[in-house]
Amino acid sequence: MSLRNLFLAHIAQTSPAPIGLEMERAEGIYIYGTDGKTYVDMISGFSVANIGHSHPKVIEAVQQQAARYMHLIVYGEYIQQPQVAYAQLLTSLLPSSLNCVYFTNSGAEATEGAMKLAKRVTNRSQIICFNKAYHGSTQGALSVMGDEYFRNAYRPLLPDILHYDYNSQEAVDAISNKTACVIMETVQAESGIVAPNADWIKAIRKRCDEHGTLLILDEIQAGFGRTGRLWAFEQFAIVPDILLLGKALGGGMPLGAFVADKRLMDTFTYNPVLGHITTFGGHPVSCAAGKAGLEVLIDGNYIKEVKSKEALMLRLIQHPAIVTRRHCGLWMAIEFDSFATNHAVIKKCTENGLITDWFLFNDKSLRIAPPLIITEDEVRRMCEVIVSSIEEVIRK
Repeated sequence: MSLRNLFLAHIAQTSPAPIGLEMERAEGIYIYGTDGKTYVDMISGFSVANIGHSHPKVIEAVQQQAARYMHLIVYGEYIQQPQVAYAQLLTSLLPSSLNCVYFTNSGAEATEGAMKLAKRVTNRSQIICFNKAYHGSTQGALSVMGDEYFRNAYRPLLPDILHYDYNSQEAVDAISNKTACVIMETVQAESGIVAPNADWIKAIRKRCDEHGTLLILDEIQAGFGRTGRLWAFEQFAIVPDILLLGKALGGGMPLGAFVADKRLMDTFTYNPVLGHITTFGGHPVSCAAGKAGLEVLIDGNYIKEVKSKEALMLRLIQHPAIVTRRHCGLWMAIEFDSFATNHAVIKKCTENGLITDWFLFNDKSLRIAPPLIITEDEVRRMCEVIVSSIEEVIRK
């Protein structure tokens, strides 16, 4: 049997029509197929490859750590240098109240841990979240997902969950002394790049403070320079009580984290002891890779260049078939009149050597989120491919 047939036979499928490209290797912004075709990854593996694929420093860190040791024991028992070093680097780049890191396997597990922490700290159960939000697909994260189509088949879910529209006054007014936490994406991803109104997100922060409610900001996609700042919340002059990280956190390896003040995190150590545990969270190879990846991002000029590249994309990606464009840094949603048009454009882009996709809760919009290392010349070429692909579809 071919590899494709084995894939279809033995790998659990999540859609009736997977993309199905057979890849051989990846480097920088490029992915190479077994058929000899080269593709530009304009979604960065869904915001994982912010510094591109297979960066030499990340590969070196993985190889060196794998030669020393890999898994030793459940998280939090042994002192492991890669975990400590990465936590120290992360917290040095965060506000002083975000000084303690709990590493997980993924962003979804970071969501789960943060929800537990909020309940434990506040002794409350009510959680406020938002429509068209995505925080992962595990049972607790699914409960705060903002789309009934994806939730309905798995009910009953967690009780005492309230959903409101992003940027709505109703959400602010709903925060009370019964609310354990508000969980929200600093910039909504899967609704098609929806940024908060600055006054609104500050009002959320203020209301949380007034009622002893924890604010959880999900930067699993928005973090690590994607919006033009290392952390998206920096643009709004607020600080969360708990920060969720994932995707680019691992430099290409699986890794998630939630970050809070140590005073909050210490509540996991009693009543009950081992209040949150994980076997593979903070895997030493993943931590070594993630630290190397973050150092590449910080040492380079990539984040400072995001805004100029964003402006270049906005100038070049124009076509009468585009209904609207929403953007926040090197992160854009190009909306068309229908899913049919969008799907056809995405398919044509792939044929023309550019990988993109739609958004989970906005299938009329095309996703653009290239590695931050993309050069301006590469941006120009990729914009030409997108515009010409749109034109090919519309002509037909």
